[in-house]
Amino acid sequence: MRFADKYTKAFKYLLPAPFTIAVSLTIITFLIAFFTTRPATESLSGYSIQLLKYWEEGIWSSGLMVFAMQMMLMLVLGHVLALTKPVNYIINLAVKSCNNTAKAAALVTLLTVIVSLFNWGLGLIFGAIFARKVAEHATQLKLKINYPLIGAAGYSGLMVWHGGLSGSSLAKVAEPGHLKAMMVGILPESEIALLPEKISYWNTVGSNMNLFVIALLVIVLPLAMYWMGKRTNSTLINIIDNESKEKLTKIEGAEKLDHSIFFSLFFGGIILFYVGYKIVIDYDFSILNFFTPNNINLLLLALAIILHKSFYNFLKAIDKAVGGASGILIQFPLYFGVMGLMKSSGLVTDISTFFVDISNETTYPIFTFLSAGLVNIFVPSGGGQWALQGPIIVQAARDLGISLPKSIMALAYGDQLTNMLQPFWALPLLGITGLKAKEILPYTLFLMVIGTGIYLLALLLF
Repeated sequence: MRFADKYTKAFKYLLPAPFTIAVSLTIITFLIAFFTTRPATESLSGYSIQLLKYWEEGIWSSGLMVFAMQMMLMLVLGHVLALTKPVNYIINLAVKSCNNTAKAAALVTLLTVIVSLFNWGLGLIFGAIFARKVAEHATQLKLKINYPLIGAAGYSGLMVWHGGLSGSSLAKVAEPGHLKAMMVGILPESEIALLPEKISYWNTVGSNMNLFVIALLVIVLPLAMYWMGKRTNSTLINIIDNESKEKLTKIEGAEKLDHSIFFSLFFGGIILFYVGYKIVIDYDFSILNFFTPNNINLLLLALAIILHKSFYNFLKAIDKAVGGASGILIQFPLYFGVMGLMKSSGLVTDISTFFVDISNETTYPIFTFLSAGLVNIFVPSGGGQWALQGPIIVQAARDLGISLPKSIMALAYGDQLTNMLQPFWALPLLGITGLKAKEILPYTLFLMVIGTGIYLLALLLF
């Protein structure tokens, strides 16, 4: 694993913390906009102030701040759901079959991928807890395993999530009016009126191309990790259960409501009933049309409250989960500021024109996929990336006459692919498993190579 050590050292040397990357990207965007979009009639100081105003408008954009909150809730509520007893029971049941590295890597990958297609936050924590449970199981039975490989398997969901039901860009374009609102100030009003009111999940998640991709991911990734597990060295490990048992205290007075199973089931049941009502009445049994950010979070909230069986347990899980959303809380506004700079200065239009000039109907989705993968290294957030690249994709697809849903899926594939290279979202998994980034990166790179082949194949075939 000498290559892994050299790679990790280079990665740490070249890339600072994610927040510093966001600040650096802001400064770089400001300078590019200043030197490439400044009108001849504008003074240096005057245009600098104008760009700062564009930046501020982007940061505090009410629509984008709502989006940041939606993504935070997806991560937190997904994490909370992963901490419920039913999910833990499923993991413990699956762990019993993990008696060697190959089987464990395949099973962890399979279940993590499936869960992540439903919700990325749930999939991330599910995979982390599953990998940890496999290690504890191996410790108890004195089984030799390759723990870093199992950890990488638990992170595999971050390479498939954006093509699933909680994909940031897919969820946003499914919201009525989002596309038109996003392109205000970029396209003329007459052209904005021609944009679709929304792009439903049937055209993105449920498209033939994406179903083909999902089928390949579910089949190929577990098999590949099984193959890798057969060809790597396994060792005895010593991982102990770090769950501390809470001391029981006497519950008195109004505190009983916090621990009431009936009260939490009643409240969660009402929300779940309303979710069912919306699917049947508002969406006429169209399940995929139901999945928008608000509806996903509503469903996650209901399930989390019901499965934790009390508000006390639910809030304890919230305390554990909320720290993982800190990156979204502080970094998203910076990315929104970058979007404000690009949008109001006209830089986004210049970039779009460049891609249109060098692309055709066949190559544009490939260029979008590759550029999204590159941008994700510096903007490790699907939501932040959609805020930056979304307007470019919409305008370029319109100018080239290319399928907008396919272009959006190309961005989704590129964004999720390089999560295997950029370990920002692996931080919760590393904390739960006790592994280091340099230990899992060789295997996540292996997953990335396979994913690249699958996504390029789909983009070329469809």
